Amino acid sequence: MKIEILEQISDIDRKQWNALISDNNPFCKHEFLAALEAHHCVGEKFGWIPRHVLVSENQQLIGAVILYEKYNNYGEFVFDHVWHNAYEKYGLNYYPKLTSAIPYTPASGPRFLAAKTDEKRVFPVLLNAIYKICEKINASSFHCLFSNNEIDFFKEKSLFIRNDCQFHWKNQKYANFEDFLAHLKQKKRKNIRQERSKVQKSGVVIRQLDGNSATELDWQNFSNFYNQTFLEKSGTPTLNLDFFKTIAKTMPDQVLLFLADLKGECIAGSLMFKSDTHLYGRHWGCSEQVDYLHFEACYYQGIEYAIKHKLQVFEPGAQGEHKVARGFTPTLTLSAHWIKDEAFKEPIKHFCLQEAEHVERYIQQVNTHNPYKNS
Repeated sequence: MKIEILEQISDIDRKQWNALISDNNPFCKHEFLAALEAHHCVGEKFGWIPRHVLVSENQQLIGAVILYEKYNNYGEFVFDHVWHNAYEKYGLNYYPKLTSAIPYTPASGPRFLAAKTDEKRVFPVLLNAIYKICEKINASSFHCLFSNNEIDFFKEKSLFIRNDCQFHWKNQKYANFEDFLAHLKQKKRKNIRQERSKVQKSGVVIRQLDGNSATELDWQNFSNFYNQTFLEKSGTPTLNLDFFKTIAKTMPDQVLLFLADLKGECIAGSLMFKSDTHLYGRHWGCSEQVDYLHFEACYYQGIEYAIKHKLQVFEPGAQGEHKVARGFTPTLTLSAHWIKDEAFKEPIKHFCLQEAEHVERYIQQVNTHNPYKNS
């Protein structure tokens, strides 16, 4: 087996890389990661430096890891400030660290890429390569965020597992939106109908677009909304218009744009992505406030789309207990962590176990307000 470290994903053949991705996950696609790099959404400026690992055999790519050298935890959504502070307290460097994640994207999906039949022999090679990079750059740790099919492997290798909670919508083979509503408790059903009705009566018209149908003006409008959202929250807008336009061109069928027009003017928009089985809500912004428009553009339009296209799960993004009243239920998310320093292993292991207990109690508590009938 031949192991390589890539500093830019454009150095590997697109088809070979994409052939390793399960469920056609949009965020793992060569096109998505290449657009981030080409338009400077990642790199030294934002503390996400590409270090993707490749494993080849007989000149054929058989494994890869989406990997970044990190100097902050911005855009990770699995917070390790406490660990960083503990290192600083003892005069040690927490950064750099290595993180396998999709930048600025708290969506579940594969991080170690390999054909199902090759996972048992390829995953250990990939993890060992990561350990060697950690040694070379003196990294404190390795983190694999929102991974799914790798978790059992990481447990076998004694990585620490962190638990968290998001709110996901599951498709119970609903025939249409009304069928979905029929499964909700009466009060929740009534509230959703009222919210959608108020948006309709406001005069707002929603346009559903993809990469093929969205125009340059549509992307310009959405990019403005995206920037405004971050500036209002004193955040850092890392994505840009060129990135949006590129993914619309290179992966048009997996990019969804819901734009809201009022009196002929575009006033809001939400951006989503889809795999073969999942819908992922990612970004929202608006220039004018309309009651319940956020819920319409970010949740109800997505649910309708998922039902129509027979998608199994809708992940609308991180956080937001208000999603429960709109049909989303608490769902466990998992991340894996390796700590190099022996002295920190036991305290961090204890932290992860305590956190897991807290998350379990939280999920149980939220489930007492389950919006569905007979549950």
